[in-house]
Amino acid sequence: MPTLLLSCMRTKNSAIPSGPIAAGDTARCGAAVSAERTGTPRAAAATPAARSGSPHGTLLASLGVVAFSLTFPSTVWGLESFGPWSLVAARSVLAAVIAGGFLLALRTPLPERRHLGPLLVVAGGVVVGFPLLTTLALRTSTASHAAVVVGLLPLTTAAFAAVRTGRRPSRTFWAAALAGAAVVLGFTLGSNGGAPSAGDLYLFAALLVCAAGYTEGGRLAGLMPGWQVIGWALVLCLPLTVPGAVFALMAEPVRPGAQGVAGLLWVAAGSTFFGLYVWYRGMAAIGIARASQLQLAQPLLTLLWSVLLLEEPLSPAAPAAAAAVLVCIAVTQRASTRG
Repeated sequence: MPTLLLSCMRTKNSAIPSGPIAAGDTARCGAAVSAERTGTPRAAAATPAARSGSPHGTLLASLGVVAFSLTFPSTVWGLESFGPWSLVAARSVLAAVIAGGFLLALRTPLPERRHLGPLLVVAGGVVVGFPLLTTLALRTSTASHAAVVVGLLPLTTAAFAAVRTGRRPSRTFWAAALAGAAVVLGFTLGSNGGAPSAGDLYLFAALLVCAAGYTEGGRLAGLMPGWQVIGWALVLCLPLTVPGAVFALMAEPVRPGAQGVAGLLWVAAGSTFFGLYVWYRGMAAIGIARASQLQLAQPLLTLLWSVLLLEEPLSPAAPAAAAAVLVCIAVTQRASTRG
């Protein structure tokens, strides 16, 4: 675990009473740390500059997107050794062990009762729903085809956020977001002949539950450290995932292999814990809707990993689509947000 990550975790969970924070700590952990130490929600304490776009927050959200872009190829690897139910349950249990270890080591207090409802939404959408539905889809769909769900996820997340938080992105923001989503959707479906199928239904259902989980997780990351949001969500799922893993591993065939185990380890430690940790911190810094637009690049990254890791064919239209998506991302990052 990087030194920066451990440093931020210790700073945010110190038992020392609230007080001034050193400039170096603020630079490393973000300006929102002072709000956490004084009990003020980060969303309310953020400066206008931070709300309109923070390079640090953008970097964190981008790291999350890179981690997420490896999820589908890693899941395909995992399915080489495990059944879909075994893979999903095992990844959740392993990620919960990692998260629970940090929570115990840092003596993190239990979440407040008022946070349990949103945490359950995060758990149902991000920890269980999205992994299960996409894993079931990847039994019949390719990783590149499954990337269509990621192309639509920014719009769905922004819509959920608009309803949940009351903030309304500007028309320019929506125009660029719609254009980017259209490019990604058209590129993915055009390249893979994505006629509606059972796999597509799983993907669209995953889109909805993940957007709900991202929205609630982003709101909670404005009140507690992002790693605690996903950490507690994972721990809350243990009464379901532990017996589920035992039953699934007994019921489904297991064929241990290097790629299968590597895929399981990545979706557990990389996608589920590290990816969501930096993603929620990034959303808390730059806003749910703005951070969600960075995910427009995720399908193209997934296509790249699909070629490199799975040897799936790549359409010649990829460079043009990548350039168009990057332009849309730049526009959404500069667009003003009404709140």
